[in-house]
Amino acid sequence: MAALGRMGVIALLAVVFAGDALAQGFPNRHLTMVVPFAAGGPTDVLARHLGQAMGATLNQQIAIENVNGAGGTIGTARVAKAQPDGYTVLLMHIGIATAPALYRKLPYDAINDLEPIGRVADVPMTMVATKKLPPNGLKEFLTYATANKDKLNYANAGVGSSSHLCGLLFMKKIGMDFNAVPYKGNGPAMTDLMGGQVDLMCDQTTNTTEQIKSGTIKVYGVTSKSRLPSLPDVPTLDEQGLSGFEVVAWYGLWAPKGTPKAALDSLNRALQTAVGDATFRSRMADLGALPSGAAQATPDALRAYLKSETDSWGSVIKQAGISPE
Repeated sequence: MAALGRMGVIALLAVVFAGDALAQGFPNRHLTMVVPFAAGGPTDVLARHLGQAMGATLNQQIAIENVNGAGGTIGTARVAKAQPDGYTVLLMHIGIATAPALYRKLPYDAINDLEPIGRVADVPMTMVATKKLPPNGLKEFLTYATANKDKLNYANAGVGSSSHLCGLLFMKKIGMDFNAVPYKGNGPAMTDLMGGQVDLMCDQTTNTTEQIKSGTIKVYGVTSKSRLPSLPDVPTLDEQGLSGFEVVAWYGLWAPKGTPKAALDSLNRALQTAVGDATFRSRMADLGALPSGAAQATPDALRAYLKSETDSWGSVIKQAGISPE
């Protein structure tokens, strides 16, 4: 038994040392950042800026892989089951905290199957509409919606997406229900909104700021507590009468459980450098996003925040009477 015990210890140490040896040369090839939503959407836009910034620090290319479907849960599961070597990471938003309350059975446990690297950014949202919709402001829209609520279509990027959650809270706040039109990502939804196939959508500023500025869509308000420097003339929904309304799509970065600490440390250093980089922060500001501070962009901070948000949104979703699928 003693001999078997020694052999077991030796085998365990061999595995540990092998993992450390691999991590010490990390990274020596390109990495993959999984975006669990369609290309062209807000998560994809943020990922490409983040990948470029982190890649410069790691001295390796970070390829973006879009693994779309089921409100981001398919892409999240892809990373949770990936080889834990640090070469596959997940960029996911608030939807990772709401999925447990929206789906009866998930193929992963976000808290136990993923290693947090750190928070990345907070992105406010905007209530936008097709140019074909007659109302030009929120007050006009609410009057119009009262008379036409059965005819209005509300787009979202799928169950559990930030646009889905924002829409649920918005409709609950105004006491109306519109016809939901789910898409496989914000990109396709935005395309149909611009084309007039759908009427309304709540989407992140990373996906709407340029469209609002160019006048290709209408905007009824932003979901943050205060106005955004990138859209200074757009009032908040709160100041327009929807008291207390606030939705922010926060983002975090994760790796598979069991990823060597040395690799996680390298990834966190690259993230810390990215969120403090003047060019990255300027690009985020142009899109209405706020990069995380150094204290937020840590594994411990993200681990605690995910737990808090999962509990908080679980309560909100239950109170809204939404049954898990």
